[in-house]
This record gives sequence, structure tokens and C-alpha cells, in this order.
Amino acid sequence: MSIETWQIDNAHTSIGFTVRHMVVARVHGRFSRYEGRLFVNGGLENTQAEVKIDAASIDTQVEARDKHLRSQDFFDVAAFPRLIFRSRRVVAAGGNRYRVVGDLTIKDTTREVTLDAEFLGRVTDPFGVERLAFSARTSIDRKDFGLTWNKGLETGGVLVGERIDIELDVQAVKAVAGAKAA
Repeated sequence: MSIETWQIDNAHTSIGFTVRHMVVARVHGRFSRYEGRLFVNGGLENTQAEVKIDAASIDTQVEARDKHLRSQDFFDVAAFPRLIFRSRRVVAAGGNRYRVVGDLTIKDTTREVTLDAEFLGRVTDPFGVERLAFSARTSIDRKDFGLTWNKGLETGGVLVGERIDIELDVQAVKAVAGAKAA
């Protein structure tokens, strides 16, 4: 069986995150610009994935906060414009669930992460385009990636939590032979 190439459909994909703010609240954010490909070689266990995220596209709905997140205190987008995920293996976890193990690079640090993924299905849309969809979640400690800026609070705790919960909802379209890859 030949390897199928799938492109992430940006119009039907979301890459979001949640982090604690001032211990008691949560801030939600997302990245709005990214590209990615999946290479499926038979079953899903033989899939490889690569996703490149434009770090400057971070959006928490507060421009001053987003500007701070783009600065050297956090992502330093001038020096490190992309976050990159490359899968190393996919392990079946029963039913339509999988564990996707790969390398996540933020700034100049690469760490192994495991995504808990659910395959949502494969269909042909009304326009004849083949699609597959999945959702995935993971949590990381931002300090592991050099994102260490913080401020202590008078009441105890810190301004920005260390744990980042990441959630992806992805649709991919099957690449047409001869089409330009992303």
C-alpha cells in the first residue's frame, strides 16, 4: 500500500490552549496560523505527522497580553518564529483512541510529548474531497520549554500557571497527486 499524504485544513482545524491565571481563573488562547501534513501508510498506527505553528499568531483576545507572549519573556517570536511538532510513533489505545508520541519544539528546546488522540472518522465531503478528522489533547509544563517568566502574588501563588493544557481539533484533506505541498 502506498503512503497517503494529507494536509491540515486550516478552515476546519483549531489549535488551542488553557493556562491558569492568578491561581483561580483560566485563560484560553489559540494559534491562528499553522500548517501540517500527515503521512498515512496503511493503518493509523503507521502515520507520521508534522505541524508547524506560527508563534506570532497566538491569540488570547487581549492584544497587550498577546504582545507580551510574543516577547522575549515567553515565545520570543523574533528569534523563534515557529513551534514544531513531529510525531515519532502512534500507538493504538483501544477502539478509535491512539497515543501519538513525538517531539515538540518551542523556542530552542525540544521535548517528547504524548497526545491522547481520538480518530473521529474518514469521509468524502459533498465536493468529492476525502477528509479525516481527529481530536487530541496533552498537557505540558511551560518551564520545560524555557517559558519561565512569572510574577508572585501577594496572596500566594503566581500570575501564570506552569501547566498548559493543549487541545487540537483537526481535519485533514487528502492531497491530490501533483498538488503543491504545504
